[in-house]
Amino acid sequence: MLRSLYTAATGMEAQQTQMDVIANNLANASTTGFKRERAEFSDLLSDTIHASGAPDPRGGSSPAALQVGLGVRTDSTTRTFTQGDLQTTGNSTDLAIQGDGLFRVQRANGEFAFTRAGNLRLDATGRLVTQAGDLIDPAITVPQGASQLTIKPDGTVTAQVPGRTDVSELGTLEISTFPNYGALQALGNNLFEQTQASGNATQTKPGENGAGSLNQGFLETANVKAVEEMINVITTQRAYEMNSKVIQSADQMLQKLTSLR
Repeated sequence: MLRSLYTAATGMEAQQTQMDVIANNLANASTTGFKRERAEFSDLLSDTIHASGAPDPRGGSSPAALQVGLGVRTDSTTRTFTQGDLQTTGNSTDLAIQGDGLFRVQRANGEFAFTRAGNLRLDATGRLVTQAGDLIDPAITVPQGASQLTIKPDGTVTAQVPGRTDVSELGTLEISTFPNYGALQALGNNLFEQTQASGNATQTKPGENGAGSLNQGFLETANVKAVEEMINVITTQRAYEMNSKVIQSADQMLQKLTSLR
């Protein structure tokens, strides 16, 4: 009887974690380049009352084992890197990656991180940076007074520089690809860092070697589908309620047992 209480408690805890993950997805439904997560579960070790082939009182052996599960646990969360919808902005420094890959940025501490958020801007020195001020790598610097900033799908950056009649090439943006995107570690501020499980980043030109292309004047929205998440909320709530009902029923059964004379 006590086993059912603890088993149902693990179910309630797992569904609470699931709800936390869903809440985070919904909270970031408007975050540029956000990638939704889902909780992954596995069953706990089963309590083996007797193994298959164990002798029975009739002199034979049991054809199957008698096992009782001990509940569930949350193993991990998996981030889904499916493509989000593209939203037009008309801003020359807004970029959306259509396909695989992430921008590489250099943080204030000198370390590299990666992001899908292409809502970029120019800092005081004309360098292309993220909303948090992290420097896009390879670095692109737009001269003061330059106009007609153009970023082609292959990453080539050009602009009309004062004092020159022809269009000047300012550099080329690159995209980082990974063997396993789902294993990237989230850092906050729309940033990820590579892990041993994700594999090492490969810097490549947009549109080559499986990397996506760039779309200037667009932003990638979060790949969160509000309707799907709300359905997940309902199913998670029902599963939580059912586990709670098991605890209530087990408690009532224990009350019956303790009241026996």
